Amino acid sequence: MTSQAGKVARFRALHRGDGPLLMPNAWDAGSAKLLAAVGFDAIATTSGGFAATLGRRDGSVTRDEVLDHCRTMVGATDLPVSADFEHGFADAPDAVAASVRLAAGTGLAGLSIEDFTGRADDPIYALDLAAARVEAAAEAAHAGDAPLVLTARAENLLHGRPDLGDTIVRLQRFQAAGADVLFAPGIVTIADIRRVVDSVDLAVSVLVLPGAPPLPDLAAAGVARISVGSSLAFSALGAAATFARDLLERGEITYRESAAVGRAIITDHFGPTAPE
Repeated sequence: MTSQAGKVARFRALHRGDGPLLMPNAWDAGSAKLLAAVGFDAIATTSGGFAATLGRRDGSVTRDEVLDHCRTMVGATDLPVSADFEHGFADAPDAVAASVRLAAGTGLAGLSIEDFTGRADDPIYALDLAAARVEAAAEAAHAGDAPLVLTARAENLLHGRPDLGDTIVRLQRFQAAGADVLFAPGIVTIADIRRVVDSVDLAVSVLVLPGAPPLPDLAAAGVARISVGSSLAFSALGAAATFARDLLERGEITYRESAAVGRAIITDHFGPTAPE
């Protein structure tokens, strides 16, 4: 079993490789084991995907539930795990720091803190408060024997504020506040991605969305990390819903081939399974 300090060191090094770190988002222990078996070097959690496993929408999970989930994910694999830690489950910087300290105790290699408030009427923290929250989170994440990799997220583009200039200013403030990785989910065009990468000095993470540039173009633009957010989790749910409707509405069993692939994966990577 790799120590937390070893996982953190590995995770940091992966951001300095010859190409971007491809970091898929797992939503439960099984998907974490699967992605590790496929050959990825690190995984992230997904708040939306995890919430879906509980039958809830993103943003409705408590801090204690997320901390338990982090322990489960860390225990599922020897890979470095970075948590989607939403807004730190608090507004005030000192409360965010307290949440980060608890997260560090779960064995994570990293986590992200975003500037989305969770409130539809006022979705983005004011810049000074947002930077203070990142500074507090960074101090907490970097304390101790295994200083976690802190990703600071600027959420403008996901919440009705398509202002790339303001987003860049926020990322620059988060860099000055002590973040290790910068992330502005919602950027799609290669020109905007290059502009962000050229505007900061830290590793930049990109969320792959519909219409995103090919991975070689992202690498050429200097992107250090690529993630998929909740896409894998929702793809799995979407496939299950499609097959279920086929069965219920048309009496068609269209899932045999997909189920056979899943069963083979489980047998190969999790041990033999009993026949139905």
